[in-house]
Amino acid sequence: MDQALIVRLESSFQLLAPRGAELVDCFYCRLFAEHPEVRPLFPEDMREQKKKLLTSLVLVINNLRTPEKLLAPLHQLGRNHVAYGTKPEHYPIVRDTLVAAMIDLAGPAWNSQLTCDWNSAIDLVSTIMLEGAVEK
Repeated sequence: MDQALIVRLESSFQLLAPRGAELVDCFYCRLFAEHPEVRPLFPEDMREQKKKLLTSLVLVINNLRTPEKLLAPLHQLGRNHVAYGTKPEHYPIVRDTLVAAMIDLAGPAWNSQLTCDWNSAIDLVSTIMLEGAVEK
């Protein structure tokens, strides 16, 4: 990941971070409305799940400059998701839904470059998680 991309990701997340709870609420609302088939993969009470998503986003953003620190936790996250019933085809759904939620919250501060940046970053995270998903 080049430095300009890292700066854009960090800056855009700083814009969204104060509204983290709203971001995850928007994400899950969209996810379940647009993809009701994934709702059974999640607990009925979503409070802990929402905290986990926000914590994962913070972990990734805080370690963009030290990506080696992300491998083990993302591999474990991938293994955990297998147990939840997550399939590889769910990852692009999550990416697209999360970016859409970011766009909604950021409003005019968002641009097409940020959409590309976040799609790339989430695809990289997904790839690492999927590697973990096949590890024994």
